[in-house]
This record gives sequence, C-alpha cells and structure tokens, in this order.
Amino acid sequence: MDKTKKIATYGVMAALAMILSYVEMQLPAFVAIPGVKMGLTNIVVIVALYKMGNKSAIFINIVRIIAVSLLFGTLMSFAFSFAGGMLSTLVMILLKKTDKFSTVGVSVAGGITHNIGQILAAMLLLNTKAIIWYLPVLWLSGILSGLLIGLIGAIIVKRIKVSV
Repeated sequence: MDKTKKIATYGVMAALAMILSYVEMQLPAFVAIPGVKMGLTNIVVIVALYKMGNKSAIFINIVRIIAVSLLFGTLMSFAFSFAGGMLSTLVMILLKKTDKFSTVGVSVAGGITHNIGQILAAMLLLNTKAIIWYLPVLWLSGILSGLLIGLIGAIIVKRIKVSV
C-alpha cells in the first residue's frame, strides 16, 4: 500500500473511533453504575489489531484518546482513558500473539484490563486505595462489553479488507 492510502486508512480508522466515542457519550448509560460503558471504540482497535497490526492499533488508539479528550473531555478523563486504553491494547496485542485466544477472548481481556488501568489511574490520581473495591463491578461490565465488542469485531475482521 502506498503512503497516501496508508495515511488515509489511519485517518478513517481514527475518525471512526472518535465517532463511536462521541456516539457512546450520547447514549444514556445502560446501567446506573458510574464508569460503565459499552466500549464501542474498541471495535476499531480490534479491527486495526487484526487487519493492520500492533503498531497501527496503538497509534489509532492514542490518536483517538487525545482527540476525544481535547474535544469532549478533561485532563482526568484523558488520564483514565489513556491508562485503560494503553493497558488494554498492550494486553490484547500480547494475547493475540499467542494464537491461543479468539478475537472475542482478546476483546474480553481488553475490556477487563481497560478497567484495571482506569482503577490504577484513579488510585494514583486520587491518592487512595479504597477505590479498588469497585474493580469487581467494572470487571463484570468489562466481560459483558468485551463479549459484545469481540463478537462485532470478529464479524468485521472476517468481512473487511484493510491492508497497510
């Protein structure tokens, strides 16, 4: 793929991740638990990981986190998104490399580790360990959203042609 197509593909993927993030912000919380979200942007990360490679998935996720935080967030939301997003992306990369996990399994692990990253960031920024009790609640949401996002991502990965 030539450089122009590569840049365009990255731009489209980052824009799609930003759009899904904005859409998710507009949806009412599907449960009344703070911090619980569907993680729609992870669809793009999963597709990038399986179709474009590790570095592409990391780059697209970083661009999305920075852009969405600048447009719609705060410094705190950036910290939580970055911690959760980078930890989950790195874990998904490692699990994918083993070839022992399906796309859905990789996505579930990403959902769970995203929550771990957020809790670690909260413990650091709020200078408290008390928030760790909240982790089991977030793990449940991470598993459920990881399943849904993984299923959607697996379907897209099978049907889309992207090469970088």
